[in-house]
Amino acid sequence: MSENHHGKVAVLYPGDYSARQDATPGNNRLASIFKALHDLGVEAEPAVYHDDFCEDVHRQLLSVDGVLVWMNPIQDGHDRSILDAMLVDVADGGVFVSAHPDIILKMGTKEVLYRTRDMEWGCDTHRYATLAQMRRELPERLASGSARVLKQYRGNGGDGVWKIEPAAGISRQPSEALVRIRHAKRGSLEETIPLETFFKRCAPYFAGPGKIIDQAYQARLPDGMVRCYMVHDTVVGFGHQAINALFPAPSGAPSSDAPEPGPRLYHPPTMQPFQALKRKLEHLWVPEMQRLLGIDTHRLPILWDCDFLLGPRNAAGEDTYLLCEINVSSVAPYPESAPPFVAEATLARLRETIQTRHRP
Repeated sequence: MSENHHGKVAVLYPGDYSARQDATPGNNRLASIFKALHDLGVEAEPAVYHDDFCEDVHRQLLSVDGVLVWMNPIQDGHDRSILDAMLVDVADGGVFVSAHPDIILKMGTKEVLYRTRDMEWGCDTHRYATLAQMRRELPERLASGSARVLKQYRGNGGDGVWKIEPAAGISRQPSEALVRIRHAKRGSLEETIPLETFFKRCAPYFAGPGKIIDQAYQARLPDGMVRCYMVHDTVVGFGHQAINALFPAPSGAPSSDAPEPGPRLYHPPTMQPFQALKRKLEHLWVPEMQRLLGIDTHRLPILWDCDFLLGPRNAAGEDTYLLCEINVSSVAPYPESAPPFVAEATLARLRETIQTRHRP
């Protein structure tokens, strides 16, 4: 462990062995995090990770006081199973890990949409634990004629997120019905296929602990998405994306004319149009989520974010917000306002860890 009285933190992110050998605090996308930590006197070192040299990283992490992790649920075709087992072992050894794999499972998978569906940020949401359940229940929901959005349990970059709607009425033989589908992954086009073909396409999502979350498609998706960046239970910035995944084609145009997602514009936590959302998050929704999921404030990730679509306006004509996703595993990029908050929270966790270690 570090002799620096502030402690030492490792910043873990993906890369190959060459990237690990050449890593410095300034030659990666998290350079602003390293700088903010340095400005507070916190010693921070890169920890480039790949499953191929997991043991090397394991030894490195056991020599520090804390670990900040940036690793997608699916990275270069690999899941996080090997990494997460290693991080649990490191945490059990007295090193603080953020985000801890146990916390990711509670709030960083699509299942959080189902578990918090009765909160104000929730909407019409269902969970399919098996492909058989999805075969039974999805046709009934599609029979209303409304579109649904299906999301695999763990994923990123739109992978495993599908908009689906009936191309014609759902018949008594639902497997024969035609549906229109569109993958949220960049570059995907709308397809019209038999529902049975879609079921087969989704089968891999149920491997292991896999499941699918089903939400009603939100008609105001074309009005944009707001991303709230959080450090523990505090909003530290916003991102607004006017054109996002599953944005529809212009009225009367072919589906192939649907625009690709546009840039996300970043704003500080003082951005005036989002103050009502900020107040609800900090004072109502995050505390309620913590109670539902059993997460103490200091166990919340040091950096995480939540995406909101606009819901129906309320009786006063004000916007409502519906939760679309929570990201915990690898939050980047982020607003310029975020790194100082991340550094302050990291320093507090380091002090807590060191005090606990020296407690008689």
